[in-house]
Amino acid sequence: MSASRFASRFLSAALALVCAPALAGPSGEPIQPVPQSLRQNPAQAALGRRLFSDPRLSVNGRVSCASCHDLARGGADSRGVSLGLDGKPAALNAPTVLNAALNFKQFWNGRADTLEAQIGLVVENPAEMGSRWPDVVRKVQQDAGYRSGFAAAYKDGVTRANIEHALASFERTLITPNSRFDRYLRGEHGALSAAERAGYARFKQYGCVACHQGVNVGGNMFQKFGVMEDYAGRRGAAARQDSGRYALTGSEEDRYVFKVPSLRNVARTAPYFHDGSAATLEQAIDIMFKYQLGRPGSPEDKALIAQFLATLNAQPAGQP
Repeated sequence: MSASRFASRFLSAALALVCAPALAGPSGEPIQPVPQSLRQNPAQAALGRRLFSDPRLSVNGRVSCASCHDLARGGADSRGVSLGLDGKPAALNAPTVLNAALNFKQFWNGRADTLEAQIGLVVENPAEMGSRWPDVVRKVQQDAGYRSGFAAAYKDGVTRANIEHALASFERTLITPNSRFDRYLRGEHGALSAAERAGYARFKQYGCVACHQGVNVGGNMFQKFGVMEDYAGRRGAAARQDSGRYALTGSEEDRYVFKVPSLRNVARTAPYFHDGSAATLEQAIDIMFKYQLGRPGSPEDKALIAQFLATLNAQPAGQP
């Protein structure tokens, strides 16, 4: 698809998402608040919480889910790309696990439909955990605490499916309701300052909500990175390592097309983008103006939008 057709589709989507009543949330807004809870079985989620920090899921006993998804750092990793087995760098930046349950697909290229499927692939990825599922099941079964816990929480005890489900259950507790912006959407006008409200107005006015809308302020669609200008060209040879959905489909229209990331807690999850190339939120906003919106952003524009984005921060509320 040509750049002009991508641009036309992008701008049409922006207008539709801002104006369409079907997508309108509280007060007619294109963003909706995070639900207060995604109810989970407490015993299953508690097992998942323990598994999340257990390096025995990796082949060498050094890497856990928490290694790349640090809950103290917004559920992400402070590195441009995470370090997998033996300290070797992964291919892409680790997205936050917070609110991942609200995404329509998992991974940057959307290759997993569910959290359970995502977990299954990470455990066996040779660059991440490098394990084999029969070995993981055996190690979990050999732990008396896990064995009794799974027997109580699942009728068939320790199985691959139950390990995946327990981890996914824990991750579904990691949603972050009650950000200041959500309180604003629910009618608490004073939850945002005048500058933050102005930042949100510009976020809508310039078309950012074409891709960043809905409950997760993103995470619900695919989009080319480089709608208005050639972002891959900016990165040169490095871009060949992260061609987006093209690696799955082989379709040229999917080259450099990625899942749009959620902006929930974005002020806490630097560095940014699939390549981890933007060290600060301000740099990320500047890149978005150029490559996705095709226009310069004034210093005031960028400062106000950054202030709005900080209002999306909140803590996980439902951990067991």
